[in-house]
Amino acid sequence: MLTPQEMEDFRRELQARKVQILSNLESVQDKLTMMQNQEPKDEGDFAALAIETEIDGRIIEQQRAELNEIEIALGKIEAGTYGICEMCEEPIGKERLKVKNFARYCISCREINEREQQL
Repeated sequence: MLTPQEMEDFRRELQARKVQILSNLESVQDKLTMMQNQEPKDEGDFAALAIETEIDGRIIEQQRAELNEIEIALGKIEAGTYGICEMCEEPIGKERLKVKNFARYCISCREINEREQQL
């Protein structure tokens, strides 16, 4: 079980990452807007813009997914359920939370969940 200090430390880490992601999203969105205002001069420019736009779109998608997981984790801290596996309802190991502070499953249940999603 997590101590109140550990819970506060995880909350601070999650909040800091949330701020970083929001900043990243704003930066990438500004870049995409700037790219949309450019006129490609030839097919090479058009191809480069298309590739860069796709990469930035994937970055935004990944960052939004992580932001969503962070919001869920922060909600769990508020509710007092942070660090509890959503499947087995056992505590998630501190070492796992240190690596992935928005983890929703313990290692065993994560493996089960991933196998089920592959089917």
